[in-house]
Amino acid sequence: MSITKKKFGTTKSKEEASLYTLTNKNGMSATFTDYGAILVSLLVPDKDGNKTDVAMGFDKLEAYEVNPVNLGSFIGRHANRIGGAKFEINGKTYELEKNDGNNNLHGGKIGYNKMMYEVETFEEEDSLCIEFSRISPDMEQGFPGNLDITMTYTLTDDNELVLEYYAVTDKDTVVNLTNHSYFNLSGHDSGSVLDHKLMIKANKFTPTDEYLIPTGEYADVAGTPMDFRTLKAIGQDIKEDYKPIKIASGYDHNFVLDITGDEVEKVAELVDEKSKRVLEIYTDMPGLQLYTANFFDEDDRYKNHAKYKPQDAVCLETQFFPNACNTEGFPTSIIKAGEAFDFVTVFRFSNL
Repeated sequence: MSITKKKFGTTKSKEEASLYTLTNKNGMSATFTDYGAILVSLLVPDKDGNKTDVAMGFDKLEAYEVNPVNLGSFIGRHANRIGGAKFEINGKTYELEKNDGNNNLHGGKIGYNKMMYEVETFEEEDSLCIEFSRISPDMEQGFPGNLDITMTYTLTDDNELVLEYYAVTDKDTVVNLTNHSYFNLSGHDSGSVLDHKLMIKANKFTPTDEYLIPTGEYADVAGTPMDFRTLKAIGQDIKEDYKPIKIASGYDHNFVLDITGDEVEKVAELVDEKSKRVLEIYTDMPGLQLYTANFFDEDDRYKNHAKYKPQDAVCLETQFFPNACNTEGFPTSIIKAGEAFDFVTVFRFSNL
C-alpha cells in the first residue's frame, strides 16, 4: 500500500495543485487532486490482474478548471437541480445563479469542484484515506450559512472506494453533496456503456417536467423503461418512445431507493460482461441519479486524447432528490444550524 503526491500544475488564480495516488495491496489505485477534491483516475484490476482506468477524466489541470460535464467532481453545495434557482428558509427567499435555463444546477458555474482544499492523508492497516476540507462561507453561491466541509475518500484492500460526506452549518441551509464520476468498466476510452447491465433497488422514480425539475410525484417503475429492479442492459430500453427518456435524451433521472436509511445498504450493481468487472454501490442516501452521459462533446483534452461520445459512460450519483428543498413529500435537503450532513457511499469493485 502507498500514498504518493506529485505536482499537477498551477491554477489561473496562481494556486499550486497536486495529485495524490492511493494504491492498495491488490494494485487498485485512485488518484485525486486537491483542486476540487476530484477523482482523476481509478485503476481497477480484472480477474487476471490487468488494471484499467474506469473513470472518465482529463490529463491536465486546466481542463478541470473548465470541466463542463463535471468529470470526477465533488458536487456542492447542492447537487442536481433547484427549480427557479431559489428556495425559502424561515420565511426568507434565497436567489441562486440560473446556470441551467431558469434553474440552478450543481450549485452554479463555480461549484465545489472549482475550489482548493486542504488535504490530510492517513494509512490504516487495511485501508488508505485522503481527506479534503474547506469552509464554504456564508452566501457562497447564494446559500446561507458557513458550511464546514470534509470529503473523505478511503481505498480499502477489499477494492472498495468509500466516500464519506460530512458538513456542519451555522445557519439553516440547503445541502446536497455527491460525486459526479463517470464510469465505464471496460475502460474510460472503450466506447459505449449501453451493453453494461445495471440493477437499481428502486420501485419508484421521480418524474420531471421538460426542464428536468421533479413534478413532486412518485411514479412506479414497473412496466416502464425505468425498471432496473433486476439486471438489464442500460441500452435495452433507452430508445423507447417514453416521455421521460425523450425529455432527457437518455437516462437522467432520480430513483427513489428502497432502503431504510438507517445504515449503508446495497442499492445498485453495474456489470460489464466484456471486462468481467462488477461495481456494487452501497449508501444511506435516499436517491440515486442515473445519468448516461447524454451530452459528451468532442474535446481533445480528455485522458490520452480519448474521444468520449454520448453514452460512453454512466454516472450513479447518490443524493437527495432534485429540488427537494422546494418539494413537499420529498426527504428534505434542508439542515438546521448545528446539524450535520453525514452520509456514506461505497463503490465496491469485483470480478465475475
